[in-house]
Amino acid sequence: MEKEQVYAGVDVSKDNLDMAIYPTKQHFSFTNDNKGIAKVVTHLKELGPELVVLEATGGFEMPLAAALGVARVPVAVVNPRHVRDFAKATGRLAKTDALDAQVIAHFAGTVCPPPRPLPDAQSEELEAMVTRRHQLMEMLVAEKNRLSTAPKTVRKYIQAHITWLEKELGKIEDDLSRTIQESPIWREKDNLLQSTPGIGPTVSAVLLTELPELGTLNRRQIAALVGVAPLNRDSGTLRGKRTVWGGRARVRAALYMSALVATRHNPVIRAFYQRLCVAGKAKKVALTACMRKLLTILNSMLKHNAFWTNNLFSNA
Repeated sequence: MEKEQVYAGVDVSKDNLDMAIYPTKQHFSFTNDNKGIAKVVTHLKELGPELVVLEATGGFEMPLAAALGVARVPVAVVNPRHVRDFAKATGRLAKTDALDAQVIAHFAGTVCPPPRPLPDAQSEELEAMVTRRHQLMEMLVAEKNRLSTAPKTVRKYIQAHITWLEKELGKIEDDLSRTIQESPIWREKDNLLQSTPGIGPTVSAVLLTELPELGTLNRRQIAALVGVAPLNRDSGTLRGKRTVWGGRARVRAALYMSALVATRHNPVIRAFYQRLCVAGKAKKVALTACMRKLLTILNSMLKHNAFWTNNLFSNA
C-alpha cells in the first residue's frame, strides 16, 4: 500500500514552535530553543514529510530552518502574507498558534511551495550586513528629520547621533565591499552587475543577497518574483488598471533608485524611458517599466556571464 503523503507546518514565535501535520491534523508544541528544535527535527525525520513550511518571522525561524536543512528535511520559508491570504480563501479567519500551524500545514500540502536550499555561511554574513546597512540608513533618515524640527537644547545630541550613524554606515559599507571582493563567486557577479550604468556597490550587494535567483529564471519569472510585473485586474467586461505589487520590497526599492540613475546615465534605459514618455506614458509608469527592463538585462547578464554593452542589451 502506498504511503500517504504528509506535510508539516510550523508556526514560529520567539519562545515556541507549534507544529501541525496535514492531512492528519496532529498538533505538537515545542520550545523555540536548542532542545525544542532537536525534538522537532527528530519527529520530522521519523515522519518523513514531503515538505515542511515555516513563515518568515524576522529571523526567529532561521535556527529551525537551518537545523532542518542540515538534517536534509525539505523546508520552505514563505511570506506570511501568502499564508494569511490562503487562510482567508479557505475560510480560516480565527487565529491562534495552533490554528496558524494547521493553516501553514494545509498551505504546504495544497500550494506546495518549492523547498529552497539554505544559504551558505558567507551568504548569510553578507545578507546580515546588507540588513544592518538598511537599518542604519533608516535611523539616519529619521534622525535628520528630527533635527530639522528639534528644539535647540537637543539638537547637539541628535547631531552627535547622526555623526555616529554616518561613521557606522561607512564601516558597514567597507565591510560589505571587502566581503564581496574576498569571494571569487561574489566578486565575479558583482563585477558583472556593476558594469551596468546605474548599478552601484550597494544595489549590487542587495541583488546578490536578496535575489539569489537572479540569472536562473526567465524574464517573466524574475519580474514576478521581484514584483515589477504588471498584474491584470479584469472582471467580466471591466478592464482594470494594470498594477505591480507584492514581491521583494527591498530589491524593488534598490531597483527604483537604480532606474532613476539609469534614466540619466544609462543610454539604453534613458532611450527607453524617453520613448515611453513621448508615447504618453505617465512618468511613474515609465519608470516602473525601466525597473523591469533593467532587471531583465541584469538577469540575462548573470545567466550568460556577460558584461554590459550598449549594443548587446539595447533590445533586451
